[in-house]
Amino acid sequence: MSLIRQVWFLVLGAVLASLIGSVAVSTGAMRSLLQTQLQVKNSDNAAALALAMSQQGGDAELMSLVLSAQFDTGHYASLRWLRPDGSIGFERATPGRASRAPAWFVALTPLELQAGVAKVSDGWKNAGSVEVQSHSAYGHDELWRSTWRTALVLFSIGVLAGGAAFVVLSRIRRPLDRTVAQAQGLVDGHFTTVEESKVPELRRLTQAMNAMVLRLKQMFEAQSEQLDVLRTQAHCDVLTGMSHRKHFLAEFDSALTRDEGPTHGGLILLRLRDLAGLNQRLGRTLVDQTLVAVAHAVQVYPERVKGCLAGRLNGADFALWLPAPDVAAETAEALAEALRASLPAFGNGVQVALGAVELARERPISDWFAAADTALAQAEARGGFSVEALRHPSAERVQGERAWHAQIAEALQQRRSRLLEYPVLDRQGALLHLECPLQLQLSAEGDFENAARWLPLAVRSRLTAEVDLQAVTLALEAIALDGRMRCINVAPASLLDGAFVARLRELVFQSPQAARKLGLELAEGAATQHFDLLHEMGRQLRPLGVKLGIEHAGAGLAQVERLYQAGLDYVKLDKSVVVGVSGDAARAAFVRGMVIMLRSLALQVHAEGLVDPMDVQALWDCEIDGVTGPWATAQAPR
Repeated sequence: MSLIRQVWFLVLGAVLASLIGSVAVSTGAMRSLLQTQLQVKNSDNAAALALAMSQQGGDAELMSLVLSAQFDTGHYASLRWLRPDGSIGFERATPGRASRAPAWFVALTPLELQAGVAKVSDGWKNAGSVEVQSHSAYGHDELWRSTWRTALVLFSIGVLAGGAAFVVLSRIRRPLDRTVAQAQGLVDGHFTTVEESKVPELRRLTQAMNAMVLRLKQMFEAQSEQLDVLRTQAHCDVLTGMSHRKHFLAEFDSALTRDEGPTHGGLILLRLRDLAGLNQRLGRTLVDQTLVAVAHAVQVYPERVKGCLAGRLNGADFALWLPAPDVAAETAEALAEALRASLPAFGNGVQVALGAVELARERPISDWFAAADTALAQAEARGGFSVEALRHPSAERVQGERAWHAQIAEALQQRRSRLLEYPVLDRQGALLHLECPLQLQLSAEGDFENAARWLPLAVRSRLTAEVDLQAVTLALEAIALDGRMRCINVAPASLLDGAFVARLRELVFQSPQAARKLGLELAEGAATQHFDLLHEMGRQLRPLGVKLGIEHAGAGLAQVERLYQAGLDYVKLDKSVVVGVSGDAARAAFVRGMVIMLRSLALQVHAEGLVDPMDVQALWDCEIDGVTGPWATAQAPR
């Protein structure tokens, strides 16, 4: 039973006890008063009758007439005249009328009356005595009316007291409710402060809670800063601050395997010519400054364009990945022009060569670097600030975007779609949920194709909302059949559709049981670029039982200022963060820091893209909650 309810029962009990006690005391006092008054009445009436009888000159008939006339007034239960010798000279009695008060009330409040007695005289002689007994029904009637009036007055006072207690308890309950919500928010990873109560005791409570929340928030922020330091140590080149070779290759491989983004992209390799000769001629310090200048020129693109990746591959080589078609050659030329204007200031002979290539993202990473190395070698052969670009035609542009739009729309309309299923396993090998990317059959006779093939064109055609809604429909139907939890990838572009969340909520609302085992995953960019939309989506869907998660999470997640307010259930760390963690202590420390930070927000942490069992074991040592990827698929129970 809640504290407020206990207080309410205490207040009601006290008011009720006071009401009953007050009515009982009032009734008892009124009963004593009426009993005394009736007793006095009996005595006074007896004295008055005795005086009237004494004036009749001892005539028995006349005295009997006086008594009879008085009895006929109806106020007496009995009248009796006793002669001096004890014989009865006159006696009349009647049961009288019944009281209007209930019988139980009469039984609880009896009026114990003694007869009034007075001496009758005939001059100096004793003429006997008269006894008068009045009816008690009138007393009980008055006592009943008095009790009702008292009860009504006290009940009205009790209602007013209850209303006052309700106001006071509501005033106390509001800050208590806010404090409870604040404490629950801490459990859910939300750092919120509440308005201080005006009640002194509760003010101290809210002050203490607010101070604790602020302290935890500061700890979280300090943890984020420490995590950023660990990220720099694990992923970045010490001199330039760019991603080092291992991390860039991991990021590049992860980018190539993702569904979102254009189907084609560009890779630029940049090499500072004759690094060993420059060290001899200019000195290491000046050469380091040159390398930093080159890094700054390359780093401009990732800072300004979403999805770009940049890294320092070794002492003289830099790489830039562009997730867009038909821009690699132009970007390489622009970069060469910028360096041609700035690098000669560091000394004569400071030059760079650039090789650019465009390929389909489905090509393996080895093909990308083989083609880019070929272009770079051709550029180096020409000398100076030279650029060599290799182009490959885009099949999508040959077919035309309008044709792609028609194919995707037709496949959705005819429900030529299906979900793949990839397991996410916990440490004991139990299934946490199934990742379910959508495949479309773009032509009636064709094969089902992965999202990497058609999703970029769906984004450009603004069909992602329809794609995601169909994927959710398929997931709900599958959950209803086998009861296993499934997670659907939602494109961040769908959040920009104003009606998407409302339609999604309506769809989920129609399947309340299956909705409790449905998860929705969005890429890290949804949290960093569309936080308010992500927050609103969680506010609409989580009360229905839908789980919300972030996939492809990396260092950018720690930079989300209000991550604790996003309303997430889990986070999946990107393969570029977790692959190779078994052989890299710095990378393992970064992952462990990420897990600690996310666990402090009451989030589960999963890792994606795992192939090496050594990496999996290292992640278990980092207290990760679940893993997915080829290793998990091979280990999943059949």
